[in-house]
Order: sequence, then C-alpha cells, then structure tokens
Amino acid sequence: MTETQPGFSTLSIHAGAQPDPTTGARTTPIYQTTSFVFNDADHAASLFGLQAFGNIYTRITNPTTAVLEERVAALEGGTAALAVASGHAAQLVTFHALLQPGDEFIAARRLYGGTINQFSHSFKAFGWNVVWADTDDVASFERALSPKTKAIFIESIANPGGTVTDIEAIAAIARKAGVPLIVDNTLASPYLIKPIDHGADIVLHSLTKFLGGHGNSIGGIIVDAGTFDWSRDDRYPVLSQPRPEYHGLKLHETFGNFAFAIAARVIGLRDLGPALSPFNAFLILTGIETLSLRVQRHSDNAKAVAEWLSANPAVAWVSYAGLPGDRYHNLARKYSPKGAGAVFTFGLKGGYDAGVNLVSNVKLFSHLANVGDTRSLIIHPASTTHSQLNDEQKALAGAGVDVVRLSVGIEDKEDLIADLDQALKA
Repeated sequence: MTETQPGFSTLSIHAGAQPDPTTGARTTPIYQTTSFVFNDADHAASLFGLQAFGNIYTRITNPTTAVLEERVAALEGGTAALAVASGHAAQLVTFHALLQPGDEFIAARRLYGGTINQFSHSFKAFGWNVVWADTDDVASFERALSPKTKAIFIESIANPGGTVTDIEAIAAIARKAGVPLIVDNTLASPYLIKPIDHGADIVLHSLTKFLGGHGNSIGGIIVDAGTFDWSRDDRYPVLSQPRPEYHGLKLHETFGNFAFAIAARVIGLRDLGPALSPFNAFLILTGIETLSLRVQRHSDNAKAVAEWLSANPAVAWVSYAGLPGDRYHNLARKYSPKGAGAVFTFGLKGGYDAGVNLVSNVKLFSHLANVGDTRSLIIHPASTTHSQLNDEQKALAGAGVDVVRLSVGIEDKEDLIADLDQALKA
C-alpha cells in the first residue's frame, strides 16, 4: 500500500493527536498540571540535559500544548513548533534567539499596529533595532540591509489593509543576504498561504485569530521551517555556539533542522516564561479542527461584502485583494488562490468622523480590537489600534484617518450587508 500525505482538513483534525493511552479519550485531554513525575534520577537528568524528550514543567512543555504544536507544524509544512502565550510573545521569543544587543532586523511598514509598537519601542530595551522597508518596493528591503542585519520580518497578508506580500521576492533577498525570513501568517492561516513553500524560514501566528477562530483564547506559535543553516557562520551564536547552561551542547549541531524551535523553547520560553495555558491550547486545537471550513466561508463572505461596498456611494475606496481591480489581486491569485482572506479596509468619503459614526451604528458587527473570529468585527484603526501613531505613520501602516477595517465572519452574507447598509445610512 502506498502511503500518501493526508489532506489539509484531515491534518487539521488528526495531526499530533492519538487517543489518550490511559483512558482512551479520543479528544486530546487538558493536562492541567504544573509539573510531571520523573521515572528516576537518571531520567530527570536526561530531561534537564536535553538528552531525552519529555515533560518537566508546563512552562516548557505540556502534552496538550505538544499536540497543538505538532498540528500547526504539520499544517504549515514545518519541522517543529513552539506554542506560547500570545502572538507578541511569539515575536519576542523568536527575536530573542536571533538578536544580540546592537543588532538590526528589517520589517515591513505594513504591520499590525501592536507589532509596530513592539518593534519601535519595547525592543529597544533589548538593544534590538528595527529598519523599515516597503512591501510595495521590494528593493527597499535590499537597500535596508547592513552588516548588523540578522532577519527580515513581513506579514503574508498585512493587517489592517489585507494587502498581499510578495513572499518569494523578499525571500530571495533574505537568502542572498544570509538571514532568515520570518513571516507572520496570522491573517492568511496555512489554509490560504503556506509561507514555507515560498521561502520562509520561520512562520509565526497569533493563535488568537483564525487558528483558534472563536475569540475565546489568547495564544501564539513559532513554526521552524528547518531550512536555515544556523552554523554557516557565527552570526547566530545562540544556535551555533556551545551553550554553557547545557554543558557546552551546540543546539544546531545536535538538533539539526528543528534546532530553532528547540532554542526558542529551552532558552527563550524557559527564561522569559510566556507559557501557553493548557486550557487555551485545548480550545485552540478545537478551533483548528474546522479551520478549512471557516476560512473558506470567511473569504467568500469577505469578497461579497467588498463587492457591495465598492458600489456604495458613501465609500471612497475598498482595498481587498480578492477584487479583480485591486492592485494586489495578481499577488492574491499567486499566493492565495482559494481566497484573499477575511480582513480588509475601506475608506469613507466622510473621513474620520464618518468612520467613528459607522462603528457606533453597526448592530451585527462587533466593534472591538480583534480579527479572525467567527463573528464579524469592525474597527476604526485611526481612533483605536493605531491611535498611538502620528498621521504619517498611520498612512504608511494602512490606517489613515478615513480607514475602517472589517474582519468578516461566517454569518449569512446578506445579514452582514444589511447591517452595514443601515449603519451607513444612520
């Protein structure tokens, strides 16, 4: 019998999971425990010395969380993954393994507002410096390179604008420079885009969004593609050099193509401590089981709503890559042929005040700061998520004063359109 790779929906339900060996429970149990009993002193020593895999303490490993990690790694086509407490925690732990004080990384200007803040301000406390580039001008990433550059960071589909990034072109620049490409794949999910197939070395998610999908759990994940040679030089000493806390063990030499995931776990997660709750891991696992069904419905609904808005006289413009006339439509067809996702922006002719009035008058859409929920969500970024930026920074981030962001849910599209219609008229 020939073995075949399971399909996406099958992996979404089964990857990483087996019936519980003690009880036979089919659904992955919630291992709500802080710590785990060792077989004997030698077993404990081998676990602490990274000579054996197993559970020590839930801050580092947990059986429920391990299923989540294996499942997302399988969906993304990676070698291993590490789940953490939030998307921001995933970014922190990732860069902690890559950067030393004084190092630089290049990031796309079009990013989630919270990520822009984290990169611009909080990372400075570690001596990590961001250099901005423009995904509409791919060559700007090459111009931004310097001897201090240690990574390039982009979003596959950018938040809040829903614009699609040319991953392969930027991956080529990263490869030539000898630095890893990090792709935040939150808005696309692996159902729409698999960044590793296009040259990404590390993939990140806010599990809070489409992977969990139900607006009930915060989480983040780091997926190691297993594609980067961390030992080609000494630019990444955390991976290439002997680790004193592990008796001189070299992580890349020992763990090969999943060394980055190990480094993030046994150094970043161990010492920084942003552990994911096993209960949240359980809820996110449950959400992933319906990922393909939900994301397809999200995308189909979003396209219908975007088409309706494009014809509405109160709307100045719509930026949705699923529309044939959109400047990112060809990139969407290349990278995301099953749909352009659920998140997009549009501008109201009435500007800032019209945006505030719209979000105040919707009834079915929820006015809140999240995306990727089964429910449809709306926000005016200039007065909320991006309010800490000046007007120039807002515009560069795709969150100008007239911009409204939608995260279209899986309700009946006719009801969503009717709600926007009454709110615009109000």
